[in-house]
Amino acid sequence: MIRSFLTVSTGTLASRLLGFARDSLIAALLGTGAVADAFLAAFQLVNVVRRLLSEGALNAALIPAWLRVGDREGEAAAAAFAGRVLGTVSAGLIAISIVIALLMPLIIMIIAPGFVGSASLDLAVQNARLMLPYLAFAGPVTVLMGLLNAQGRFALTAFSPLLFNIALIAAIAALLLWHADAIVAAWMLAATVGIAGLLQLLMLLSQRSARLATPLRVSFDKDMRGFFAKAIPGMIASSGPQWLMVAGAIIASATPAAVSWLYFANRLIELPLGIVGVAMGTVLVPELTRAVRSGDRNAVAHAESRALELATGLALPATFGLIVLAEPIVRLLFEHGAFGAEDSAATAHALMWLALGLPAHVLIKALSPAYFARSDTMTPLLATAKGFVVAVALAILLSHFLGASGIAASIAAGAWSSAISLLRKGSSEFGFSVDAAARKRLPRIVLAALVMGALLWLTAGLLPSEAHGLIRFIALGSQIGAGIVVYGLLLQILGVASWREAAGALKRPAQPDPGA
Repeated sequence: MIRSFLTVSTGTLASRLLGFARDSLIAALLGTGAVADAFLAAFQLVNVVRRLLSEGALNAALIPAWLRVGDREGEAAAAAFAGRVLGTVSAGLIAISIVIALLMPLIIMIIAPGFVGSASLDLAVQNARLMLPYLAFAGPVTVLMGLLNAQGRFALTAFSPLLFNIALIAAIAALLLWHADAIVAAWMLAATVGIAGLLQLLMLLSQRSARLATPLRVSFDKDMRGFFAKAIPGMIASSGPQWLMVAGAIIASATPAAVSWLYFANRLIELPLGIVGVAMGTVLVPELTRAVRSGDRNAVAHAESRALELATGLALPATFGLIVLAEPIVRLLFEHGAFGAEDSAATAHALMWLALGLPAHVLIKALSPAYFARSDTMTPLLATAKGFVVAVALAILLSHFLGASGIAASIAAGAWSSAISLLRKGSSEFGFSVDAAARKRLPRIVLAALVMGALLWLTAGLLPSEAHGLIRFIALGSQIGAGIVVYGLLLQILGVASWREAAGALKRPAQPDPGA
């Protein structure tokens, strides 16, 4: 499992790093004014759809169902089942895209009520409609990726999302060189989103992954209705962090530039969350599903324990690092072109508060697969809904006192509400299996992360704030690199992990392909 986890995490890391480059260019191109707020509100809607469909979300329902059909009826029946899922999802999303296009003004007014009566509303509607073709392409992409993940073929699905960011970066670079008007630039960038989705689909089809889903059919029979009854709640639940950001954007839309500040701050949260969260959804769901179906309690305990260790070991140092180094990171990445010093300060403050919710987001990603493996998608859905309500209620209150930072704090509180709900429910219903090794390692991981965070805080004042960008990049990169090295050494000194164990995990062969 460790090797598969690292494969997916590496692909996600590469995608997130390209995402930073993309967002840095967006900040330079559009800044944080009305045009940027409108574009980012529309883009956030697309990001919710991306998380709903991709990055492990559909695995929650597709992988257990596909494995179950394959075991009972054979490979041909599993391929036919997948063909019906692929055809139905594709047809359904085309129809949904048309309906959304017609209702887009109402949808934007719901997710960004502060835009009503301003030019931002029309701009957001135009941008969102131009992005809609992505929705039609994302459906078949997601089904094909889920089938490949179910077979243990993680490399292609981990790296194919790179095309999305590469396409957008190329478009933004061209627009910057062209010195395009901000409104026109936003339109052209929005249109590129759909093109990026098409490129990702073509890449998967070029690998003949469609043969896993044949014959292609559209069906709404009993089996399909049962599948979607499980899939839709699971997909919504897997997109909890994005729904919380939507909750924040609803309130932030009433404050100029607040949508942009929250968006850019959240992009930094999504790097560690993506590395852990996507890998959890992609790798842990198949692993736990096999263990639960076999009735092997030791295998269940092993999968859940290693997932919790990995999640904690990556989330905590990232949390402390983002809180301590929030301002220099934001300044380095985004303070260019139309994105000024005041924007950096506001974004950094929002980032500090959002970072407090990162451990909760990762905990949700570690806990949810235990429900998905047992075909329970409603419990994570209800936990996500509870967190959404908590975030909106607190944002209404705190935004009056703390502005965008208050909204960010509300999002963090919503994440913790969802995580605690999952923990309580799981403990009472089936109990989370944490083995003796995990009980020994987890406190030591927390201690190592605390020491690393303290060292970053003590050395934060050494960073040159007014130096040239390249010098600031080297200085900040060196500090982050030193923190990672110190953290790794502490893990070894405390007996959490050794280099020999890490190398052994990487060399260990991946799970056999069940469809081979």
